[in-house]
Amino acid sequence: MATWRMAEPLILVSNRGPVTFGRKRGVGRTAERGGGGLVTALLGLVDHAPALWVSAAISEEDARVAAEADGRSFPLPDVGLATRGRFVVLDDETFHAFYNIIANPMLWFIQHYLWDLSNAPDVRSEELEAWEHGYQAANRAFADAVADELATQPDAIVMLHDYHLYTAPPLIRALRPDAFLHFFVHIPWPQPDYWRVLPPTIREPIVSGLLANDIIAFHTPRYARNFLLSCEDLLDLRVDYQRRVVRYEGRDVWVRSYPISVNEAAFLELGRSPEVAAEEGPILRRRRRHMILRVDRTDLSKNILRGFKAFDVFLDRYPEFLEHITFLALMQPSRQDVDEYVEYVAKIRELVSYINTKHGNTDWMPIDLRIESNLARAVAAYKHYDVIMVNSIFDGMNLVAKEAALLNERDGALILSENVGAHEEIGSFALSVNPFDIESQVQALHQALTMSPEERAARAQHIRAIVRENNVVKWLAAQMADIHRKRATRRRRGART
Repeated sequence: MATWRMAEPLILVSNRGPVTFGRKRGVGRTAERGGGGLVTALLGLVDHAPALWVSAAISEEDARVAAEADGRSFPLPDVGLATRGRFVVLDDETFHAFYNIIANPMLWFIQHYLWDLSNAPDVRSEELEAWEHGYQAANRAFADAVADELATQPDAIVMLHDYHLYTAPPLIRALRPDAFLHFFVHIPWPQPDYWRVLPPTIREPIVSGLLANDIIAFHTPRYARNFLLSCEDLLDLRVDYQRRVVRYEGRDVWVRSYPISVNEAAFLELGRSPEVAAEEGPILRRRRRHMILRVDRTDLSKNILRGFKAFDVFLDRYPEFLEHITFLALMQPSRQDVDEYVEYVAKIRELVSYINTKHGNTDWMPIDLRIESNLARAVAAYKHYDVIMVNSIFDGMNLVAKEAALLNERDGALILSENVGAHEEIGSFALSVNPFDIESQVQALHQALTMSPEERAARAQHIRAIVRENNVVKWLAAQMADIHRKRATRRRRGART
């Protein structure tokens, strides 16, 4: 599908890697493909360039693999063009502080505007210690691993990813001043005032840490603009908004946006797979005349409760749909080691039980809730919905909106939050809603279910065309083009440009 190929070696850096190792009795060591949209997108990149992928050791077997490799790189099974892996092994206490206290929920909640600021967060000595001895310590370990690899391949392009690694770039820069560093932030970047939730000793190293890169990338122009504002308001830096450049420590740092998308060919192939076909029959047998779908992680940012509340009001207001509609909710469990997420799942179950008891009967339950990890079932559901609801509070992009539109066979309507990154591309052809406005979601449900076939088909066709045009290869190629331009500029002006 791609028409480009990279000559330079790549060093990819992310908390979660492309493979997690395990062990089964009678089988020995197993290798399971890493989950999540970030890993899926980067797997598309390593199809076009040899790469080394640095990631955290998640399982005990990951740590054994790292030990067998003496802490250095090792071959990765079935991943890209001669892609190798390298694990960063953190002790349990450091990883807990890094991941479960700072990255999740602290940074995740800030970047999705999730904190109830009248009550939380409380930044106490525990959080300050977790920042220094967890987050910063983990970032130092990642930086040391990257710098070690750059010693043998100094021309490699280093591509760091997401909110776990904000303070690694200046540490790499200190060890390897000539390194080319590119950073992609996959989640929203909030406006500067919201960063003031964090004390200066945390928020300033986050912003300045990103400025150690040559290019900082976001999904949308809105997030890129918010970052530029943060540089001006939080660090008092001069910002060129027209060129999207920040001058920092003698270097021009480019701030860019590249909307991520899906690998169309791979996704269509998955849609034709036997595993997906086996899931279609049960879905079709259980659906009524109309089917609403949502596919989400059980994350607070996904706004699941308000979506169900809107459906409850919809059934009250439009009783003609009773017993003729199914709301299939496929929820992948998320971060069940974080108290807020455990509580959220309990609230989801409680609300669904209330709605089903209120409106259902012995032959029909309005909401079919599945809390599970089943990709084949989700893909099968994509093919057969009449309406899909994506009403996130905030989302960096949300690939569900794009994946579903690509596979749907019924010209299904898309209800899309105006605070989702995908809204900037396909919002004109979706039914746009404010995620906090339950009434707007009720009306969007009714409009979607009563829309003429011609309008449904036209909207769906436009969305599919945009997704196909702006595919994951275009996302990767646009970044590579800017990397090559920036690198050429550096070479002309010297490594300090």
